[in-house]
Amino acid sequence: MATSTWFPSFLVWLLLFLVATPCRSLTHAAGGGGKWDLLQQSIGISAMHMQLLNNDRVVIFDRTDFGESKLPLPDGKCRNDPNDTVLTVDCTAHSAEYDVLSKSIRPLMVLTDVWCSSGAVSPDGRLIQTGGFNDGDHAVRIFTPCNGCDWQENSSGLLARRWYATNHILPDGRSIIIGGRRQFNYEFYPKSSSTNILFSLPFLSQTNDPKIENNLYPFVHLNVDGNLFIFANNRAILLDYTKNAVVKTFPQMPGGDPRSYPSTGSSVLLPLKNLQQSSVEAEVLVCGGAPKDSYVQAKKGKFVRALDTCGRIKITDASPDWSMETMPLARVMGDMLLLPNGHVLIINGASSGTAGWELGREPELKPVIYRPDNPSGSRFEVQNPSSTPRLYHSTAILLRDGRVLVGGNNPHRYYNFTGVLYPTDLSLEAFSPDYLDSKFSTLRPKILSPGSQAQLSYGQRLSVRFSVSGALNDKWVSVTMVSPSFTTHSFSMNQRLLVLDGGKVTPVSSSVYDVEVTAPNSGFLAPSGYYLLFVVHQEIPSEGIWVNIK
Repeated sequence: MATSTWFPSFLVWLLLFLVATPCRSLTHAAGGGGKWDLLQQSIGISAMHMQLLNNDRVVIFDRTDFGESKLPLPDGKCRNDPNDTVLTVDCTAHSAEYDVLSKSIRPLMVLTDVWCSSGAVSPDGRLIQTGGFNDGDHAVRIFTPCNGCDWQENSSGLLARRWYATNHILPDGRSIIIGGRRQFNYEFYPKSSSTNILFSLPFLSQTNDPKIENNLYPFVHLNVDGNLFIFANNRAILLDYTKNAVVKTFPQMPGGDPRSYPSTGSSVLLPLKNLQQSSVEAEVLVCGGAPKDSYVQAKKGKFVRALDTCGRIKITDASPDWSMETMPLARVMGDMLLLPNGHVLIINGASSGTAGWELGREPELKPVIYRPDNPSGSRFEVQNPSSTPRLYHSTAILLRDGRVLVGGNNPHRYYNFTGVLYPTDLSLEAFSPDYLDSKFSTLRPKILSPGSQAQLSYGQRLSVRFSVSGALNDKWVSVTMVSPSFTTHSFSMNQRLLVLDGGKVTPVSSSVYDVEVTAPNSGFLAPSGYYLLFVVHQEIPSEGIWVNIK
């Protein structure tokens, strides 16, 4: 009798357990979404660094001490640099402007070495690009988005050598430049009488392994209180840069493995919502990397499996702690990008080894989508694979039409195409997430007004007119703003996505609607500058328009 009572009870318990607990096969769904397109077989240089500007052109560069590229400089121009470690006279380009709309390439003249540098876009739309190697380590370079413009350089614009540093745009429009090799400090650009000095940051020395330097290219995010979240190695702080004071120290990430270069995971600030509330929540996601000593082991020819974990932390909590998740694929050197619908794309990289010359193995060709609003255990979905390895020095950025531009791969020295495991790659590809599939065409919004380059002010009420050819579900309409990122070494600097408050939809005519939203009310939420604005319907985004908030 006891057995017959127990067995049905057990079945009920088992059924409830299966319903409440997603199984691993559902957690890491095969998915198979997304499409790859080859845009350019060769742009002549390797895409180590990329930035989209508000004229829909992408500034791309590699390094000047890389030998001759496959992109000649125009009109017989040559760079004459007696400090260069490879070529004193080089008549080829190491920077280019890619026009997304025409798919054309224009060579640019960069004079100082930009290898492993950093950047941010100023509120007026100029790319402020800093540091690098050799004669470029103190340089500030400025690129203005205009027809025929080229780099303007100041080889002594920085106070310290900035190689593998991180930049972030601040609410007042300045850039902060943090760290770099053997630099445990930060500085600002442009300078003022009160900021023409170096500011010590002991956290960077505390997270530094002198043999490996596992704290380079720290992950930096602007918190909603105006302070900076800085993650290096396996630890993080909240820095009040106006007082040079650490205001919060976060717990070490569980496991203790390093996540920053050369262990090279990646990080994003998850979409910011409820922006008109008195307290806005902010969460950071850190994914991938390489276990301790992976770099040392790789130098000896042993390539350790990459990390397959992500850590997520609500940095606005009074007592924040990490929540750990398991990715479907281990990944080092992966890029993390915020998509217009608020999902996170994890793309590029390898499944063993570390960053560095010839130190990555087993290219990870399959991107993964992470849906932050799904319940834990059901957030990851594997996408269709590329056929092109994208290892060390690969990059990825979001474009205005919702595609992701992908390029780079040169885990060896110089433009070497033969006799190496993974040759230099000069191509550009586009990854189109599943939301661009034609099967969603009737759901896809099209923004009718305002026009691109619209001006916004903080707290402004904004009416966005859009059309949808199919049936509209007004409960699933939102408006997002995404800041274009400077991407290098698997980290997209200055990246953030805001879901604008409001969302009331009003029919205008057949298939045409207005949605009312409110712009962010401070530079802490959205530093002034250019953003891509999207209307999203049932997770399907429109093509974006450029807006400038100030």
